[in-house]
Amino acid sequence: MLFVLRMLLMGVHFILAGLLGLLLGLCRPFNPDNSRLCARLYSLPALCLLRLKLKTDVRPLLEHQRSCVIIANHQSNFDLYVLGRVVPERTVSIGKKSLRWVPFFGQLYWLAGNVLIDRSNAVAAKRAMLTTTETLRNRDTSIWVFPEGTRNLGRGLLPFKKGAFQMAITAGVPIIPVCVSNYSKAMRLNRWNSGRILIRSLPAIPTAGLSLDDMPALMERCQQAMSECISSMDKELASA
Repeated sequence: MLFVLRMLLMGVHFILAGLLGLLLGLCRPFNPDNSRLCARLYSLPALCLLRLKLKTDVRPLLEHQRSCVIIANHQSNFDLYVLGRVVPERTVSIGKKSLRWVPFFGQLYWLAGNVLIDRSNAVAAKRAMLTTTETLRNRDTSIWVFPEGTRNLGRGLLPFKKGAFQMAITAGVPIIPVCVSNYSKAMRLNRWNSGRILIRSLPAIPTAGLSLDDMPALMERCQQAMSECISSMDKELASA
């Protein structure tokens, strides 16, 4: 019964947050800080409704003052509410073009300055990535990417795709990994307290001086660091 009630309330919240975010986007379209504000609109009420206890240690992320590429593990649709709590200022994300058709959310996502990519159209996707690289270089804006490219559903990190790393190397900006403990199978939404989630950001990984030939090693370094961090957080939660 509690699960059903929560899902109903979350549905109402999703619509209301979408409407408020859409109004914000219409008032100041394509402002790169819209994403952070909209992320909080979705996250803070949702965490209260779901009774999820979130513990964050993201100082390297929040203290970084320059453009960067932020990479995070992607578990489920609940990432919107979980990771929305830690999106920093002047950060936009990359999403699939089909998000545009999600009522309210899709429109505010676009108006917030986020980048929509048509993965089925290689030419259009490449053009969008070039535009994003220029944004990193010249507009004091960071890009949030899920390098796995799809939800892993709590099965551990999937192999990373190249896009985020190619952007970072080409723009010469650092990469900041953000790690979330595996929560998708641990949440108990039929209980009053649904569970605990840890979020940590790792120190920035520089790309200055790297070429695209260095990309495989960079990808492996980031994936290994994130995998170790996630494993450490999972063990911490299991022993608590």
